[in-house]
Amino acid sequence: MKKKISLAEVSRTTGAMLASGNIRDLDDTARPTLRDLTECLYFSPGDGRIWLDNQRMILLHNAAFGALRRELIDGMGMERARGVLTRTGYVSGARDAELVRQQWPDAEPISVLAAGTRLHAIEGIVKVEPVHITYDAVRGSYKGEFVWHNSSEADEHIAAYGMATDAVCWMQLGYAIGYVTTLTGKLIVFREVECRAMGSPVCRVIGKPAEEWDNVEEDLRHLNVQDFVDATGYGRDGIALAPLPEEVEDAGNSSPLIGVSPAFAACCQRLQRVGATRATVLFVGESGTGKELFAQMLHGIGAPTDAPFVSINCAAIPETLVEAELFGVERGAYTGATQARPGRFERADGGTLFLDEINSLSLVAQGKLLRAVQTGEIERVGDTRVRRVDVRLVAASNIDLREEIRAGRFREDLFFRLNVFPIHIPPLRERRDDIPLLLNHFLRHYNQRHGRAVAGFTIRAMRALLTYGFPGNVRELQNLVERGVIAAENGASIDLAHLFISGEAQNSPLFSVSDQGNLATELAQAADDEAPDLFRILARVVGQANTDRLSIDSVERALMKLAVERAKGKLSVAARLLGLTRPQLAYRMRKMGLDQA
Repeated sequence: MKKKISLAEVSRTTGAMLASGNIRDLDDTARPTLRDLTECLYFSPGDGRIWLDNQRMILLHNAAFGALRRELIDGMGMERARGVLTRTGYVSGARDAELVRQQWPDAEPISVLAAGTRLHAIEGIVKVEPVHITYDAVRGSYKGEFVWHNSSEADEHIAAYGMATDAVCWMQLGYAIGYVTTLTGKLIVFREVECRAMGSPVCRVIGKPAEEWDNVEEDLRHLNVQDFVDATGYGRDGIALAPLPEEVEDAGNSSPLIGVSPAFAACCQRLQRVGATRATVLFVGESGTGKELFAQMLHGIGAPTDAPFVSINCAAIPETLVEAELFGVERGAYTGATQARPGRFERADGGTLFLDEINSLSLVAQGKLLRAVQTGEIERVGDTRVRRVDVRLVAASNIDLREEIRAGRFREDLFFRLNVFPIHIPPLRERRDDIPLLLNHFLRHYNQRHGRAVAGFTIRAMRALLTYGFPGNVRELQNLVERGVIAAENGASIDLAHLFISGEAQNSPLFSVSDQGNLATELAQAADDEAPDLFRILARVVGQANTDRLSIDSVERALMKLAVERAKGKLSVAARLLGLTRPQLAYRMRKMGLDQA
């Protein structure tokens, strides 16, 4: 029997709640403004992605959405299709709410609630006209009424089925429920009381707490709130966080496995499938992708809790010491061998032996390793006694071993012994959806490690990181974040100037959307933002966008006009504001052709 989740539990799940507010108090200049929100939407055509802050988006023809909607209705029936679309909208609204709350944590509550209406329009779903919004956190009350213009869902329903007998903007209702519920910490249910598909000129919706509606079970049936809110209602669905043992996570160069991307998920699925077996696994991936972390997780899935995990980097062992490191040494085997010492195979007996960069072993060392893998028997250097070991072998290579075989640098028979279950670890450029999660993890880690209080990343820095090639993969990302935490001021955000200071090349162009709906390159925006603060301020005073064309005359003219306006036309008062005498100001104004009346 499914556990029923109370409204109080829903409230606790969301964390801190907003303060009170009223739509009448909304200041159009209060953040997040329309421009703030449009700047979160940007295009990266070089790698085929569109981003809304750190969430990947897609542009989809409305006709294609209509076709999908029609397939759902015809294939599943009206009721089941409505549920799917309502829950889809809910997740979208919850994600947008998390975006706004994280980016503008100090914004006024009504501004934050109104931001959802603007985001819904920016995303091309519907134009939202707020009629009224009131919210009281102390009483836990919310009332909202909105008019929806140009509903994409209503358009497609009318095109497919003609006029309807019930409201049809299901996904948009789900969005509203998800957005407001996530922000307020209280289940707010919206109903469409008028719909254009029913013949009304516009769509009209009303939202209020679930307990204030009659027959709310009908709404919750489509939302499936008992399961849905608990699992996915607040934007945490699908995040595969697999924590490592404490001793691994505390290591200086380690981090938990974190990811949501399809490439990462596919890798984890293969890891889970082979984890419970004793099969030999070969991890293949570029340097810095986290092959040892995956090997640790593989060991954690399949081995007993007290089984040893032994790791060795083959590239770090001198050729003369490979045999001793792997198989051990007997006392007196060579000069300096004053005592017997077990090798890595013996130390890993009953557990897992991880051989990193196995491609760096010489052909002689490969032959000795092959015998141990084939027979499960080893001999210490300087000893004639054969020892049996029960070891699960896990190997890793940062280059293609088949190419090494063709080049005569790797034994083919050893390759087939190792390649029982290969797992490709994707490079970071193939799992860009994971970058925001990794950034947040490393930011918290290095803030704590270095005693810093860096707030986060600027939008420009986030965009650059999402499109950077990362030749060093996760290890490079980790280093960049640590660099940024050290370079940025406490309480400030990490910007481009704190990150790419060591010759890193940024090749992918980025385009953002202005509040007029035009595309602009990030490079041009960055150049403008890097202009001195004084010049940006003066440009605003003068009323021109190009700071490279400022003239002393234009600045002087603007300052005199502002001073006279503030002084309400009294030249003596304006002169004092500017540090001039009245005759001096009058002379300058005549020279500029300004009216002195």
